[in-house]
Amino acid sequence: MGSRRRDIPEINAGSMADIAFLLLVFFLVTTTMDVPNGLQVALPPMSEEPPPDSKQRKREVLEVLINAGDQLLVEGAPMSIDRLRQKAMDHLTNEGADPTLSTTSTKAVVSLKNDRGTSYDMYVQVYNELTAAYNDVRDEYSMREFGKPYTKLSPGREKEKIKQVKEKYPKKLSEAEPVSLGK
Repeated sequence: MGSRRRDIPEINAGSMADIAFLLLVFFLVTTTMDVPNGLQVALPPMSEEPPPDSKQRKREVLEVLINAGDQLLVEGAPMSIDRLRQKAMDHLTNEGADPTLSTTSTKAVVSLKNDRGTSYDMYVQVYNELTAAYNDVRDEYSMREFGKPYTKLSPGREKEKIKQVKEKYPKKLSEAEPVSLGK
């Protein structure tokens, strides 16, 4: 008997590329991407007009600061978060009565500035209080004018009423870039 040479069968690799491609497509189609949830904030429209005089502008702005220690400062003075909403409402509805607050509701601005070390929880609490202040003054105005709170006005049927309330109390919530303010 002679030496018989056994042929080792080879694996056909021709379809490997097809299988890899199908697996790649399968994983791309079935994988879901995690979309981060953030705050929906509308940016103000671009304006061509120059900024107003800074001394007059100072009165129109309510400065709200949150430092790295999560301490709230309003106009440079410490304040508890439970008093923030009322202070913002007083600023928005002042109409020139208090010389330290805004002259009119249409010019009133609330400026929110935080430190890089501010906790997200504190930032959200302050942001929610300021947003609630805008909603509360809009509700009060809407109740006086239309007998119905602003938050209950129907966007489909009461567009003009909503527009009137927003013109009287425009939401001017300015957010500055976080910096290191210290503790």
